[in-house]
Amino acid sequence: MIRTEVIIVGGGPAGAACALRLKQKNVDCLVLDRSPFPRSKPCAGWITPGVFDLLQIQSEDYPHSLTRFESFKISLRGFKFHLPARQYAIRRIEFDAWLLHLADVTLIQHQAETIEKTSNGYRVDGQFEAKYLVGAGGTHCPVRRTCFSFEPADKSQGLILAKEEEFRYAFSDDRCHLWFFEEGLPGYSWYVPKAGGWVNVGIGASAAGLRARGKTLNEFWERYLKKLEKLGLVRGHPFSPSGYSYYLRSKTPTPSSGNAILVGDSLRLATKDMGEGIRAAIQSGLLAAESITSGKAYSLASIPRYSFPSLLGLRK
Repeated sequence: MIRTEVIIVGGGPAGAACALRLKQKNVDCLVLDRSPFPRSKPCAGWITPGVFDLLQIQSEDYPHSLTRFESFKISLRGFKFHLPARQYAIRRIEFDAWLLHLADVTLIQHQAETIEKTSNGYRVDGQFEAKYLVGAGGTHCPVRRTCFSFEPADKSQGLILAKEEEFRYAFSDDRCHLWFFEEGLPGYSWYVPKAGGWVNVGIGASAAGLRARGKTLNEFWERYLKKLEKLGLVRGHPFSPSGYSYYLRSKTPTPSSGNAILVGDSLRLATKDMGEGIRAAIQSGLLAAESITSGKAYSLASIPRYSFPSLLGLRK
């Protein structure tokens, strides 16, 4: 049996940020994740300067590919404009592994399945024990499933279905493009060129909106590929996209139950306007660690619900 003070289930940005802060506070912890790192992760990968501020590092000190955008090219129901915005694009395969390395804690490749409450805390799969348990396992986090019971009656409420691909491409347009609610899509699509010759393209749509229209995400994906071709952004690429799902920010009951705490996508914190999840994940992980080390209540009140204020420079 391996015993520690805190078990973190999930090594993505939320879990890694929590581990980082716990390590800084000299609290013993370990991270369980089913995947080895570095690992691929479907994600457009754009972040705000506030992410680096939360981690208390300068963007110049980030050791991997980082693309800076001074504006976004946006189309909103066909109305086109440029939005000044100081933002960055990272590659998740690099960023997530770097953040875990920065935390410098024990990472064990293990898929958590059975979670038991004990007199002293929690036991995972009969192999790991801790006083505190942090659920950072994303949309389908086993800690959320086992230790919490606040699923909405309509599980599609706030559910976003997404499809995307990141690939090498000799692109000629180095601007970030965003399209909102075009051609009947109940969501948005994106084109994000990145350093090192990488491009990320994808679409995300409300599951409820698709159902109401009697459409599938695949139908809109095919339309989107034709748009990329027509605009000359991507031509002749043999696409092999990944599909995934996540939830937009919604009213959530107390994000802790006893000494079990949820962070990141397990709490459904993606911004309501653009589905930005990395900042919320990192901030929630840091807040969870602060709660564990200080004994203060864990609150999500300081985590932004919308992305556009940061795009407009109203906050970082």
